[in-house]
Amino acid sequence: MRDIPLPTLPFSELRTETALRRSLPAPQLDTHQPLARPQLDVAWARSQDEVREAQRLRYSVFAGEMGARLTPPPGTPAAHDADRFDDYCEHLLVRTRESADGPGLVIGTYRVLTPAAAARAGGLYSETEFDLSPLNDLRPRMVELGRSCVHPDHRSGGAIMALWGALAEFMLRNKLDTMIGCASVSMRDGGHYAASLWKRLEQTQLATPEWRVSPRLALPVDELRHDLDVEPPPLIKGYLRCGARVLGAPAWDPDFNTADLPLMMRIADLPARYRRHFLE
Repeated sequence: MRDIPLPTLPFSELRTETALRRSLPAPQLDTHQPLARPQLDVAWARSQDEVREAQRLRYSVFAGEMGARLTPPPGTPAAHDADRFDDYCEHLLVRTRESADGPGLVIGTYRVLTPAAAARAGGLYSETEFDLSPLNDLRPRMVELGRSCVHPDHRSGGAIMALWGALAEFMLRNKLDTMIGCASVSMRDGGHYAASLWKRLEQTQLATPEWRVSPRLALPVDELRHDLDVEPPPLIKGYLRCGARVLGAPAWDPDFNTADLPLMMRIADLPARYRRHFLE
């Protein structure tokens, strides 16, 4: 087993040992059912093997469910989603508890690219899709979130809330205040849903002009229907409830067959009820 190279500071400087793992019960959808749902553990990957677990889940979701055409670097094992940024990122994992039936399985993940790691990597993944120069003043305390996914059997909310709680702890501990990333919207309908969603969010959730970015390969919104009555996907809706803002028009990612919305969320903009939940 090869340990991953530490991409930023040593773990002891990034996080205290007590923050490396949290445990919390997953929500029970029906309190009258006799069997509780498995508890979830949240931890930061400490080895290449643990990163590979996240990459296998990503492959299952992105290639298996979404039909993405993945082009991993040479040497990547089969059925893994990987790219050149993975070695620079911190990988957050949520897994089911180990039990008599077997070891716990990774059922959710995020990867986090810190400011120092982004400098080593030569930039952010999002910069392959957007001109982010309007955000230059924010970079010293800005992280990029990416490659988020949750196993289809665990999308009731518990896994993503566990991940968000750990991310909030990470941000506070490292004195970081801004998160950005690309929120992907499926284009299996040809892009009409994504175009309509952008037109809706443009009216209500657009960032102020000084933060707006531009896509390198724009979704051709004017060539698509953009008058559909649509709702944001659950994950994007959750970001917006936490105070996220859309930074501009969506980019088109032909490999993943998605429209990618640039989002920014700042700790200062977190509504009071979410601040109490995640930060207090």
